[in-house]
Amino acid sequence: MRVLLVGAGGVGTAVTRIAARRPFFDHMVVADYDPARAEAAVAALGGAAGRFSARQVDASDGAAVRALLAEHDCDVLLNATDPRFVMPLFEAALAAGAHYVDMAMSLSHPHPERPYELCGVKLGDAQFERAEQWEKAGRLALVGMGVEPGLSDVFARHAADELFDEIEEIGIRDGADLTVEGYDFAPSFSIWTTIEECLNPPVVYEADRGWFTTAPFSEPEVFDFPEGIGPVECVNVEHEEVLLVPRWVDAKRVTFKYGLGDDFIDKLKTLHALGLDSTEPVAVGSDLGPAKVSPRDVVAAVLPDPADLGERMHGKTCAGTWVKGTKDGRPREVYLYHVVDNQWSMREYGSQAVVWQTAINPVVALELIATGAWSGSGVLGPEALPARPFLDLLTEYGAPWGLREG
Repeated sequence: MRVLLVGAGGVGTAVTRIAARRPFFDHMVVADYDPARAEAAVAALGGAAGRFSARQVDASDGAAVRALLAEHDCDVLLNATDPRFVMPLFEAALAAGAHYVDMAMSLSHPHPERPYELCGVKLGDAQFERAEQWEKAGRLALVGMGVEPGLSDVFARHAADELFDEIEEIGIRDGADLTVEGYDFAPSFSIWTTIEECLNPPVVYEADRGWFTTAPFSEPEVFDFPEGIGPVECVNVEHEEVLLVPRWVDAKRVTFKYGLGDDFIDKLKTLHALGLDSTEPVAVGSDLGPAKVSPRDVVAAVLPDPADLGERMHGKTCAGTWVKGTKDGRPREVYLYHVVDNQWSMREYGSQAVVWQTAINPVVALELIATGAWSGSGVLGPEALPARPFLDLLTEYGAPWGLREG
């Protein structure tokens, strides 16, 4: 297998460090808009860098991406950029005859009149509209294959296949006790993506109603996370699992709730009130004359890069899937989860916990595709494929998952 990895930020760099320890691929091209980032990611691998090379590419330039895929005879494109670049990369892979894997899906757009009741354009709609073309091409677009979405969806598939006869509710629950020394506000993941998912109307699925939306940060609940993290208040947030899971797993209700905390929510609300969450460029003065910049890009530029926070970060992060239903005629409730301790991920890989936890899952998926354990064509979510091979290989990678009853 030959892989084109687009994006050499925190997650992309973690992908290279995880993949370098596995023999399933022949070569990985690491490409980024900033060639220095791609070169640094490869150089950091030291003696393991022989199967990697660095290139420059603009992820929005489909022709350039197609040329890079052809030049290096790549079988698959792994997208480690932010969601703005999903569609050009998705289209470029299809046009080049390559498989495609991403960790976030095409962007949503709220309903123009009733945003907190009805769905407008949903996450992933633009990709699923092209499913027939991917099927005809005999190529696989594996979408939402990070940790959330991704591993959380694999957990949902596993629950349906092995743990339950009927499922009443699947709820993705994400929480952490991470702290960052020296910063009052330092998100552990891309602020661009965080703003997008937290300030958009959250989507909920109910079997008798379909998909609908609520107000941001709605339906707060306290969820007790394992391995010492403890109780964290979680709220509804827009996320791909709610759009993916019901397509392949029978459940009466599907939700996603994120443990943000009051302070984080207040800061996001302030950004929204000031218009600093907008992606529409505004004209600002500069020494070189007027320039157009996106307010959200300015926010991202003034905050620390999440990839550089690992040395200052302490604590654990937990991603997981809570499932309620029946097995053998009896009520059952489980939480399938994956916890990463930042001190461990920094010591073992030099990557902070949140980006490392995101990165390991697409690498596991690539290995399953390379060995034929996962196969298919069209636009598929992780829950469309068998869960057991993924969970077994994840454990082999040294990243075991857990299951808590009740």
